[in-house]
Amino acid sequence: MDETGNLLLRSLPKDQLELLAPHLERVTFSVDDVMAEAGQPIRFIAFPEAGIAAILSPTDEGPRKLAVGLVGREGYFGWPLLMGDDRWPHDVVMRAEGGTMLRIDADVFRGILAEHGDLGLRMLRFANVLMIQMGRTIVSSLVHPVERRMARWILLYHDRLSADEICLTHEEFRLMLGVRRSSVTEALHRLEAHHAVRALRGRVIVRDRDKLTELAGDTYGTAEQEYRRLILDEAGGAEPERRFA
Repeated sequence: MDETGNLLLRSLPKDQLELLAPHLERVTFSVDDVMAEAGQPIRFIAFPEAGIAAILSPTDEGPRKLAVGLVGREGYFGWPLLMGDDRWPHDVVMRAEGGTMLRIDADVFRGILAEHGDLGLRMLRFANVLMIQMGRTIVSSLVHPVERRMARWILLYHDRLSADEICLTHEEFRLMLGVRRSSVTEALHRLEAHHAVRALRGRVIVRDRDKLTELAGDTYGTAEQEYRRLILDEAGGAEPERRFA
């Protein structure tokens, strides 16, 4: 297999990566491609090399879905398979930019993990990090003001993209924040007043990441620290300290 842009795969010991490599298929995706739908069988595990996989949870309000987590090149999606579930609990939709991902058939993946527990443990470590991220989403949604939650989501996107200019529409913010479009506009204006971002039509430019991190407060950082501890430090800590891009 050619060198991969997925950090989790790159963090694996050579012998573990060699178990997966013959079965990994590189496929392309575009923005808004639907990778999975809640309730459908899990037929593959995917390791993004670019872009962002938004994890969306259905609601009782018709077709409306709310974002509960993000996965980029730092990890993979399809983790419920490791926990004994063969169905997707969420929708997965690609955001921000097109690119490639490496996919492996679910049955093949399950068979490899059944024989190689160390590899399964590494995969579960990432699933644990993602659960921490999703837990912070829940807590933040319950107790924090919209602008703080928005600062966190922008940081999560910024972590997974190489540029400071991020394609983020009001509709995507609404899915992440669960608020009206007017509240999205007000929160963006507050972040702009702090010179943390510049908002354009369908785009947000990160101007001051440190200020954005300050505004996000304790809504951001816990999952990222655990990723470094459980995955990057285990692999020797060779990757960038703060961002995955």
